[in-house]
Amino acid sequence: MHAHCCPCGGGQATDSSGIPRREFFKASGLVLGGVALGGLAWKTLAGTESGLPTPASRKPLVVQPIFTYPLPQRRPQTSWRAWGGIQTTADVQEEENRIKGELNKLERDADFPVQFLPLATIRRVGELDGVEGLTGADLLLVYAAGDGGGDLTGHLNVICERGKDVIIFVRHRSGPLYYWYEGISARYLRQSTDKPAVKVAADDVVVDSQEDVLWRLRALAGLKNTRGSRILAIGGPAGWETPKAPDLAREKWKLDIQTVTYAELGNLIKQARADDTAVSLARQRAGEYLKDAGLKLETERRYVENCFLLEQIFRVLLSKAEARAMTINECMGTIMPMAQTTACLTLSLLNDAGYMAFCESDFVVIPSGLLLANISGRPVFLNDPTYPHQGIITLAHCTAPRRLDGQSLDPVRILTHFESDYGAAPKVEMRKGQRVTNLIPDFKSEHWTGFLGEIVEAPFLPICRSQIEVSYKCPDIRLAENMPGFHWMTCYGDYTREVGYALRRVSILWENLG
Repeated sequence: MHAHCCPCGGGQATDSSGIPRREFFKASGLVLGGVALGGLAWKTLAGTESGLPTPASRKPLVVQPIFTYPLPQRRPQTSWRAWGGIQTTADVQEEENRIKGELNKLERDADFPVQFLPLATIRRVGELDGVEGLTGADLLLVYAAGDGGGDLTGHLNVICERGKDVIIFVRHRSGPLYYWYEGISARYLRQSTDKPAVKVAADDVVVDSQEDVLWRLRALAGLKNTRGSRILAIGGPAGWETPKAPDLAREKWKLDIQTVTYAELGNLIKQARADDTAVSLARQRAGEYLKDAGLKLETERRYVENCFLLEQIFRVLLSKAEARAMTINECMGTIMPMAQTTACLTLSLLNDAGYMAFCESDFVVIPSGLLLANISGRPVFLNDPTYPHQGIITLAHCTAPRRLDGQSLDPVRILTHFESDYGAAPKVEMRKGQRVTNLIPDFKSEHWTGFLGEIVEAPFLPICRSQIEVSYKCPDIRLAENMPGFHWMTCYGDYTREVGYALRRVSILWENLG
């Protein structure tokens, strides 16, 4: 059966059940793994070491800052200096100190992992070869005040043609004026022509604003953690109505998709259900979870306990695969008789614990979820859209996380999954007035659209349990005519700039509807 709507769906100091990590690990017989998939057996996976696996942290974006400067010498009766406020050795030293102070503040302010290498100060092209961090850096952050070699354009060309992402920072009022505040467009980006002529684009140039540097770094950190990442596909990868979607995801995003068959999963579930320690731990965790004052149980408790056992199985599988992300196929029915519950609450728990867990195995939308979660550092909500009208659209699914701001848990009702009226599915009461980023990927992985909206209602319609009504600013018809693909991805906060900045680097067009 094809699943058209899902039946199911950084680490925390405590598990999503609220049990302190030390006690949580002590109660579990599960072991952190790092071996290749294959030969899956619960006895082997569970092991004897204490400690329930937790997701690895995001990898830091490694940045090599480079300060290029002029040091003009006075000559009589001729133009001996270019535009700019750096004229003396003292000016150079003062600017170095200013840059280092700004880099320190960027690192403190960053809500994503970033590592700044020591500032490299160069005047001539040949000095670039002595910069040790060039090889290992993901990004060159170029403070382009000028150069001392005479060939201004050639100087910047050499720096920016190292096969790295580049951000060029120039000053207008935040310090001494940089020469490239004048010359960056005509001389470098267009190479004295009328059209863009280099890989560095207009949106790679920042004037004065540290915030504008920070959000670009956030975008590139998210892209680094998405491109080439590994994802576990329970029941294999799919693509809603697009069979080629997994191959496109591999091509565009270099995703490493690892499959666990349902036969393997079924055996693991049977073995885990026969493990008194694993079952006891699941019941304990479910009990702690259900004590939450913001939670209302409206289904049978046994379904919740079974969701926690399934979550424990998925954690050890993710650890064995050395992956932070997973998705589950055929969740309209195949998983239910095996797990004696739905996977809805299980995926919600995994997302709240810092993993990225998606239903339906739809690789049309999954790359957008990976990217948005890696940019924001927050769980994301895969959902089904409806039809826009009168400035609102309803979005719904049964697998919403509760820790949508990355920290606190939103209130929740635990009900059955709507279509089957079975199992455990969260109706997360998302916050009215919360601004949300909405991504709309296309089937061909060529042109994504999206917009910044606001949650205006969390209704209780006869549809998937977690549901929100989101307002938008563009005309209804504009949104209706720009809804490619099917599934959407939604996240608390505004990350529309970061998404567009990242997508250009994987050759996907981005259209922000407002």
